[in-house]
Amino acid sequence: MLNASLKEYVTRRILPTITTPAQYIGGEFNSISKNHAESKGTVCLAFPDTYALGMSHHGMQILYNIMHQRGWACERAFTPLPDMEAALRAHNVPLYSLESFTPLSQFDVVGFSLQYEISYTNVLTMLDLGGIPLHADERTPSDPLIIAGGPGSQNPELLAPFVDLFVIGDGEPSLPMVCDMWRALKDSGLSREDKLAQIASKVDWAYVPRFYEPEYNEDGIQVGLNRTRDDIPEAIRPCVVTDFTVDSPLPTRPIVSFVETAHDRIAIEIMRGCPWQCRFCQSTVIKRPLRYRPVECIVEGALEAYRNTGHDEISLLSLSSSDYPHFEELVKRMSEVFSPLGVKISLPSLRITEMLKKIPALLEEGKRGGLTLAPEVARDDMRQQIRKPINNQDLYDGCREAFKRGWRRVKLYFLCGLPGERPADLDGIVEMAETIARIGKEETGRFADVTASVSNFVPKPHTPYQWNGMQQREYFQWAHRYMRAKIKVRSVTLKCHDVETSLLEGILTRGDRRVAVAIEEVWKRGARLDSWREHFNPKLWWETFEDLGIDVNFYTHRARPTEEMLPWDHIQIKYGRPYLVKEQDRSVLQLTAMAEAV
Repeated sequence: MLNASLKEYVTRRILPTITTPAQYIGGEFNSISKNHAESKGTVCLAFPDTYALGMSHHGMQILYNIMHQRGWACERAFTPLPDMEAALRAHNVPLYSLESFTPLSQFDVVGFSLQYEISYTNVLTMLDLGGIPLHADERTPSDPLIIAGGPGSQNPELLAPFVDLFVIGDGEPSLPMVCDMWRALKDSGLSREDKLAQIASKVDWAYVPRFYEPEYNEDGIQVGLNRTRDDIPEAIRPCVVTDFTVDSPLPTRPIVSFVETAHDRIAIEIMRGCPWQCRFCQSTVIKRPLRYRPVECIVEGALEAYRNTGHDEISLLSLSSSDYPHFEELVKRMSEVFSPLGVKISLPSLRITEMLKKIPALLEEGKRGGLTLAPEVARDDMRQQIRKPINNQDLYDGCREAFKRGWRRVKLYFLCGLPGERPADLDGIVEMAETIARIGKEETGRFADVTASVSNFVPKPHTPYQWNGMQQREYFQWAHRYMRAKIKVRSVTLKCHDVETSLLEGILTRGDRRVAVAIEEVWKRGARLDSWREHFNPKLWWETFEDLGIDVNFYTHRARPTEEMLPWDHIQIKYGRPYLVKEQDRSVLQLTAMAEAV
């Protein structure tokens, strides 16, 4: 076994000893294993994190379903934990897909789903373990096409040396199209570079980094991105699903994992996009325009998925579920259908409006979980600054109604380190959490369990705050201590996101192509699974940046004038730069007014 691939070992040594047909063993329920020779092509959906997280990603289930419907053999791979990586290397076994034990290097296409920037080193781990050259310009015609997409690719420059092609926007139309075009060019006789150019020249949402060269001035600021070929687009625009119901079919036979995953339930995306335009939020910008499914489509899809899985919880997904235009009707229908079955309906993304106090009654017969809400900030003037106009009284009324009907837990999401943040804003976070805990006592006789989850704000590409600098380490450390010292109610828990992880996210989000060398170097030094606290070694990152002469402050903490070219400017989202500049200018005026009012 030491010198053979795992696939070969299993095929020659294990399967012949088994009397049960092979298609009934090994694979999870609803997973699909096809004969590669009889398929249109082969694609591996590679999630650069652990199985437990990757199998919780709704997008993978959607794309898995679509690619199989298109006649492709679609399989999955995940980042192994360090002990598994060590075992693969020790036994010279390549990273393989779960469905057929095929090494990644033997697929036509390998597609990475980038959900967060902290996963970048995992991409290198999977490429290297899979037997694929790390650098795009070192790959031969026999190597698979390496593509990437998702929220973590909104600034594609940091992975530019390692990815052949980035898909910007919705994956449902773009992934099959790229795969079909690549497969059609397989025997064309063209070089790898010419094949990539053929694809890039036909669509404006495919970004091939090798055809673009950044230009910098003497002070290190990027001043240009020059094309090396005239047949590729100058600007990249997102691919957009127009008919949400038809072009993004619900995965009604989702794969059921053998082990517990982060989100062990059925997920139904009811709406894509958001009607609001919060200045801090990248998702509301990159997921435009607003699209939604009909109520009966959602109910029928959820019921079919329930029959095909047996899960006892269904999560209705969107950026803001209560902004779904037929929300009350949907929740009533879901409750009518699933309450008799003992299935809980989860609403993880509720906007704080007058509708909030109706929700507990709508879900009264179902299993009760916690109420999860995202006020982001607690003061009205700061809400105007971030453009999230909600009302505290609506929040308190909604929680009161929930406590009356049996809810006992509330989780609140907040941001720390926003532009113009004051101690009063931090006070407000604690006051809001404690007020809700006391409302619980008024209604039930005991303080409600309230968790205030505080994330450290990172200015993201394609948002009005993209020109703002991120707060320094010392500020976040002080703010976390300050809020913890303010808590007086024992049932209130403050959970603050790790500062070092946030600071790393800052440079990986806001860097340019010159930072890519640090990703490779820190990976060589042993960085693995950086989103996991037990594996994350921030000292390794900061030492690598220092050794390579990369100025973290230049990328992460420096405020940038709106006239400055940004590394991601060639990715042109809807409304584009003029809208973002206008919102940034308005933000500055409001911040000035806030400061003068103190």
